[in-house]
Amino acid sequence: MTAWEKWTARPQSLFVRKALFQAHLWTGIGLGLYVLLMSVSGSALVFRRELTNTLAREPRVAVGPGAPMSAEELAQAAGRVYPGYEITRVAVRRGAGQAALVWLERGNKKLQRLFNPYTGADMGDSLRFGFRFVVWLVDLHDNLLIAQTGRWINAAGGVFSVLLCLTGAVIWWPGSESWRRSLSFRWKVNPKGFNWTLHSALGFWSLLFVLMWAFTGIYLSIPSVFNATVDFLEPKRAPRGELRFGDQVLYWLSRLHFGRFGGVPVEIIWTILGLAPAVLFFTALVMWWKRVLRPWLGRTVLAESRIREASASRSESSAHAGS
Repeated sequence: MTAWEKWTARPQSLFVRKALFQAHLWTGIGLGLYVLLMSVSGSALVFRRELTNTLAREPRVAVGPGAPMSAEELAQAAGRVYPGYEITRVAVRRGAGQAALVWLERGNKKLQRLFNPYTGADMGDSLRFGFRFVVWLVDLHDNLLIAQTGRWINAAGGVFSVLLCLTGAVIWWPGSESWRRSLSFRWKVNPKGFNWTLHSALGFWSLLFVLMWAFTGIYLSIPSVFNATVDFLEPKRAPRGELRFGDQVLYWLSRLHFGRFGGVPVEIIWTILGLAPAVLFFTALVMWWKRVLRPWLGRTVLAESRIREASASRSESSAHAGS
């Protein structure tokens, strides 16, 4: 049987397939927590604009019977609430129901507070907790909270994620007789093997999406490299107001990553499918436990048990010899 015939009928017997399986397994385990983090945070950030608009919403102010306080009066009110702070700026907004903004400083500490323009009451931080959380989540997803270093780590994570997709696409092929069964989840037919069928089928149906997210993630992490490539391939600038073909490609890479097209239906699809890598990680973790870790722990426990038995036997023999 030729190599091609083996690949068509029984690919599991090929050394290349076994090697790729090991590469896929250990790369997936090594990237597991990173993939989980990117999957969950990325799915949440698909609705970043909606979350920001909702969570950054300021409390409304009941319009008083008199005129709103002046900037000087608000500064005095803020000074009474925060003694020792310097009032650096006051913004009295004219919109109905809008609070005034007051900036305060004391040493290295800076505050940005909302004040009722009619009563001078402190209404809380102008940057709401939910808004701060969204900003933190963006920083976590884009930079891993460590600025440019995090972007380079994200780029490397994207490269290894592409490797995971490609190796997974190869080892998914089960053979000409059973490939159709690998396209569906078979809980009732094979409950013990459901974890494998879930990993295999979900990996197949989400492959192009995960590959897209991995590649676009590389671009968003190191856009200067891609921009330099476009400049090299298309050195002549397009007429004013027109984008080069390469610029249009890069523009769509960023829109594809977060589903910035097609409105809410696409965002919902992106959110749901964005969790696929997290599910793939958990199913891979279960397989790793069954195939690698549990057998290793069993062998280790067995070896330690035999060592204890041998040690006890030698001690007993020594005691008999001494008597």
